[in-house]
Amino acid sequence: MTEIPALIAAFTTLFVIIDPPGLAPLFVALTQGMSARQRRSILIRAVLISFGLMLAFLFIGEALLGFIGISMPAFRIAGGILLFLTALEMLFQKRQERRQGNADEAAAEHHDDPSVFPLAMPLIVGPGAITTIILLAGQAETALDFAAISGVLLAVLMFVFLFCMASGLIERVLGRTGVNIVTRLLGMLLAALAIQFVLDGISQSFGIGV
Repeated sequence: MTEIPALIAAFTTLFVIIDPPGLAPLFVALTQGMSARQRRSILIRAVLISFGLMLAFLFIGEALLGFIGISMPAFRIAGGILLFLTALEMLFQKRQERRQGNADEAAAEHHDDPSVFPLAMPLIVGPGAITTIILLAGQAETALDFAAISGVLLAVLMFVFLFCMASGLIERVLGRTGVNIVTRLLGMLLAALAIQFVLDGISQSFGIGV
C-alpha cells in the first residue's frame, strides 16, 4: 500500500469522492454574511473534526465489519457499487443539487456554526468517503501503510481547506459551466475506480485474477 501508484490511486479516489471544488460554493453559502476570520475559524474546525472522523474509520472500521460478520471482499463489492452510484449522480448533476439541499436545510438550523454539521459530516465525511476509507484500511498491512493512508487523508483535507478558502475566486474563474465540466470529468474517473473496487472484491471472493 506504500507504493507510490497505490497512494496516488487512494488520493485520487478520496479527492473525487469528497470533491473539494464542489464543496467550495457550499461553504460560501453556509458562511454567508460572516467575516473572513469567522469563515477561516469554521473551516479549520471542520477540517480537524473531519480528520478525526476519518482516522476513526481508518483504524476501527474494519474491526467493526468483522464484529458484524461482513467480509472485506463483500464490503469492497458493496462499496464499489455505492461509489458507482455516486459517480452517476456526479455525471448527471444530481449530487450537487442534493448537497445544496442538505446545506440549505442545515444552514437554517445551524447558522451560527456549521463546522460539525453539515460541513464535517456529511459534506466532507459522507457515506462515500467512509466507504473508501474502510476499503483502503483493508489494503493496509503494516503500520507504515496506515501512516501513509493517514497522510493521504490529510493531503485531501488540505485541498478542501485551500479550495474553500479560495471558493470565491474559483467560482469567478471557472464559472458555472466550468464547474459542471470538472464535476462530470471527476464523475467519469470515479466510475472507473468504482468498477475496479468491484472487480477486486470478486477476485478476492473467488480467488481469481481479474
